[in-house]
Amino acid sequence: MDIKKRMMDLQQAIEKANYEYHTLDRPTVSDFEYDLWMKELIELETNHPEYKNPSSPTLKVGGVVLDKFNKVVHDKPMMSLSNAFSDQDLLDFDERVSKEVEGYSYNMELKIDGLAINLKYRDGIFISASTRGDGLVGEDVTSNVRTIKSLPMKLSEPVSLEVRGEVFMPHKSFEKANEERAKEGLELFRNARNAAAGTIRQLDSAIVSSRGLDIFCYTLVDAETYGVKTQSGVLNYLSQLGFKTNPNYVVAKNIQEVIEHIHRYDVLRKSLPYDTDGVVIKVNELIKYEQIGQTVKYPKWAIAYKFAPEEVITKLNAITFQVGRTGVITPVAELTPVLISGSMVARATLHNEDYIKNLDIEIGDDVIVRKAGEIIPEVVRPVIENRQSTVPFKMIETCPSCGEPLYREPEEADWFCVNPGCPAQHVGKLIHFASRPAMNIDSLGEKIVIQLYEEGYIKDFLDIYYLKDQRDKLIELDRMGEKKVDNLLEAIEVSKQNSLDKLLFGLGINHVGAKVAKLLLKKFPSLEALSEATLEQLTAIDDIGEAIANSVIQYFSTDYAKQLIHTLHDIGIQTAMAQKTTTTSPLFDGKTFVLTGKLETFTREDAAAIIESFGGKVSGSVSKKTDYVLAGSDAGSKLEKANSLGVKVIDELAFKEMIPNEQ
Repeated sequence: MDIKKRMMDLQQAIEKANYEYHTLDRPTVSDFEYDLWMKELIELETNHPEYKNPSSPTLKVGGVVLDKFNKVVHDKPMMSLSNAFSDQDLLDFDERVSKEVEGYSYNMELKIDGLAINLKYRDGIFISASTRGDGLVGEDVTSNVRTIKSLPMKLSEPVSLEVRGEVFMPHKSFEKANEERAKEGLELFRNARNAAAGTIRQLDSAIVSSRGLDIFCYTLVDAETYGVKTQSGVLNYLSQLGFKTNPNYVVAKNIQEVIEHIHRYDVLRKSLPYDTDGVVIKVNELIKYEQIGQTVKYPKWAIAYKFAPEEVITKLNAITFQVGRTGVITPVAELTPVLISGSMVARATLHNEDYIKNLDIEIGDDVIVRKAGEIIPEVVRPVIENRQSTVPFKMIETCPSCGEPLYREPEEADWFCVNPGCPAQHVGKLIHFASRPAMNIDSLGEKIVIQLYEEGYIKDFLDIYYLKDQRDKLIELDRMGEKKVDNLLEAIEVSKQNSLDKLLFGLGINHVGAKVAKLLLKKFPSLEALSEATLEQLTAIDDIGEAIANSVIQYFSTDYAKQLIHTLHDIGIQTAMAQKTTTTSPLFDGKTFVLTGKLETFTREDAAAIIESFGGKVSGSVSKKTDYVLAGSDAGSKLEKANSLGVKVIDELAFKEMIPNEQ
């Protein structure tokens, strides 16, 4: 084996997984697989230090800090834990500890599958909360954490302290959240931890409050200054102060007792109302921590034992198909119901056609199903040796909702229904169309869209603009009334004046996000012009690849879309870019800007619009090709990278001086 290449491959895989989980909140690999990658990389770096990369993910704690919250520098770093996967790993850990100290015991706690949070109290009053972030700098999520009902706002004693814990989403809250998302035509959360992480990063604390998050606290920073001498004592003291702590902890006299308790925990976890993915083992005596020490990334006095994913066998009775908001077709396994991690599972995702064919899954197979912490289960593989009378899988060719032919890009795994009039996609598309980033119809929220759809008032985008003809009937609907209806109708009329990029984004064309919509309209300043664009013309635009181009062509090739353009124009919606009354110089022509930190006199959108109006481009990441970084207050990693690359950094005053007076 080429050791150096294997290390590079592992680094790339881990970095990709870190980005998908911590930044996008859309993990594509299981925690178990990720942990095995990390364990292998650590072992290779230990045995071959000459190949170790200074930017190796083993030196990095957590993930990328997002820009949408103020950054918080932790008084003391929030470290990760090294992992154990077997009894031997635990014995090795104990041997390392025994070389440093004597006369110790272990405190064992369930490892809650959630999001690490740092909490601060002053004189017994809650004052702030921040995420772990990269371990050194996190995000200020005080207003969101404040909504967690189990978190005390006032402690039983007027003490000032710093506490750490895990925010998580219980099974009941997770199932309720996904039921709501399904009704609204939104993509379901993949697992409870993903849901908790996404929820705590919501800008609207009202949404956070509705999601039913919970928290277990387990760490008291500088605990010995409060007269606490053991980790078990920390948990008792936190409980006395009013914090919610997990009751399933135990003190083990030695590593053999730890191993015995591990196997009991593996049984216990399957009946709990929340997700756990292991057990945290800590030396119980706090005074010994300094002597045992720590690495750059991990404390040496603690380790996390990770459970293997629970897998069960059941029968695959049929394969059905779901149609998502964007038209993506997802195969679904219809199973003989089976109990997995405390809940009955009758359906599981099969991801896509290639996934089924690569695993050689056939209808009638016995299949292995797992959750691995994911409430939406997946089929892992068929039990080929049990195969008897089965039916080979065949992908459908037409949409199960509208009957139109399906389409698949050569380089993509998913099949799509590209019919914009497909009934199964309607509610989700309507919600997207009315949302703030799209047409921004203030009073037309998700619940109202669903209500009007179910009552038969809106089935299409165009129906929204004819609601004024139904005013009297709308007033009579539940939870509506005259004032609410008038506000809705007014917001609909106002939306007609939106810029064309908002309309194009609102149409919900696959791959066409807000940024792509602006790029397309720079070259094709009307829907009619865009509808006639060729593949060559579209791919000639910077950052527009074949996948986006083909998606646009497919959408506008339908009779529905062609008629839609004319009708939108007839009812007064802008289908062409507004003509500028003044010409601007190509001040930033060919220049790339990156925006970071909190701007005082501009919103991010305003600054980006100004840059683009003068021919510039706004990017989300800093590289050697970046010309300017516009940095506001609390600028973080992007500013650091700009300085390291020698990219010119400007503040708001310098930016304003660059802009002509008329702007």
